[in-house]
Amino acid sequence: MFLAGWGFDKRVWQPVVERLADEFRIGYELDAASPDAVVCGWSLGAMRAMKFASEKSAMATRLAKLILVGATPRFVQAPDWPAAQPPELLDGFAAAVAADPPAALRRFAALLNRGDDRARDLTRQLGDLLREHIPDAATLAAGLAELRDTDLRESVAAAFSRIRQPALLIHGERDPLMPPAAAQWLAAHLPNAHLEVFPGAAHAPFLAQPERFAHLVREFAR
Repeated sequence: MFLAGWGFDKRVWQPVVERLADEFRIGYELDAASPDAVVCGWSLGAMRAMKFASEKSAMATRLAKLILVGATPRFVQAPDWPAAQPPELLDGFAAAVAADPPAALRRFAALLNRGDDRARDLTRQLGDLLREHIPDAATLAAGLAELRDTDLRESVAAAFSRIRQPALLIHGERDPLMPPAAAQWLAAHLPNAHLEVFPGAAHAPFLAQPERFAHLVREFAR
């Protein structure tokens, strides 16, 4: 089960899916997760996966494993949470989405790849996806609001974390959006977590190094 991040849809996973489709049944809708599903969420998708796993519903408890890519429990900075982005970043994107969604997403694609060894190629790759389809402004605004309002630290750090599934954290060494310190915090507080850092990668390690990413997913899912 693959969950995309803000501004993108399931097509963003294609380089990984084409390496795994012969071995696994692939899905993209969290509500349709089969029993014992392995859920892989990127960025906002990782937040949604953690939130879903922390619920006490029968479906949530059926999730077997979590793969959290470019993940953080809280996107916006707070006095007790510096490993995040200033609120002004979200405000700027909200204004840009309201004025010109395609331009806002092109800017976002460049930002999330900043510092990656393959930044130019990856930005072009994401730009091709955006030329084919862009979510409507209301969907984009709702996603920004979700990033602004979500804080999963209490759910994760409770004495007995409500997220009990084994978790594989995959994070880019140079992630400009979700600082590696956020992934390190998750690795320290989730009870069954392991962190893999991709050297030279930014916020989309599954695009930067799809072969290694698919290998880790394959081994963890098995």
